[in-house]
Amino acid sequence: MTERRRIYLLRHGQVAYFADGKPLPPDDVVLTEEGRRESRITAEALSGIRFDRVVTSGLNRTVETARIVVPEVEPESWPDLRELESGRLADLEDAEEAFLRVWSGVVPVDRQFLGGETMGSLLDRVVPALERLVADPDWDSALVVVHGGVIRALLSFALTGERSFLGNFEISPASLSVLDVGPQAAPKAASPPSLGAHDWVVRAVNVTPYDLAHTRTRLRTMEELWAQYRNT
Repeated sequence: MTERRRIYLLRHGQVAYFADGKPLPPDDVVLTEEGRRESRITAEALSGIRFDRVVTSGLNRTVETARIVVPEVEPESWPDLRELESGRLADLEDAEEAFLRVWSGVVPVDRQFLGGETMGSLLDRVVPALERLVADPDWDSALVVVHGGVIRALLSFALTGERSFLGNFEISPASLSVLDVGPQAAPKAASPPSLGAHDWVVRAVNVTPYDLAHTRTRLRTMEELWAQYRNT
């Protein structure tokens, strides 16, 4: 039996998206001191693993997290794995609805993230990126340091084998989700192989080494962000 390979999906450590009552440019934010602490604890949890590849979205917060967690491997930058791009928050007609309902249930692919990019657009770039990684045979364990929305999309694809977005995953800062991937099953006659035909196993979701019992909060990420935005 061919052994499966392993992909660790790591969300970047905590960042601050608001300062002095104003939203910060999301592409520029860096880890807070708490985010660095979280990342160091996650690094300890992964200390016995040899990573052949370390892939990031290229945004500051993912690169910084990767350098803390696996300092011995130079992180790669894959812009297709960047987070969903929001619109201008001040232009939202119903900001509360946009924040609190965006990741609820099975999310329609035409739903926009805070007035910006759609879920379908996200899937159209992150699933092919995953395919590109899996198509390379020269690794056994890979660390992919990305964003909450991206991890939700990849977990949804691994679970369903389809272009879908399941919104009710909670993905904490510096948390780990684990995918195992085996070779493709033989395609049916006249059917081209597809990424969904791979042997996917969702091994773990949202393992948070600094808070294993998840006692820190019972809020969703977007509920926390709404509270911060509402108070700006």
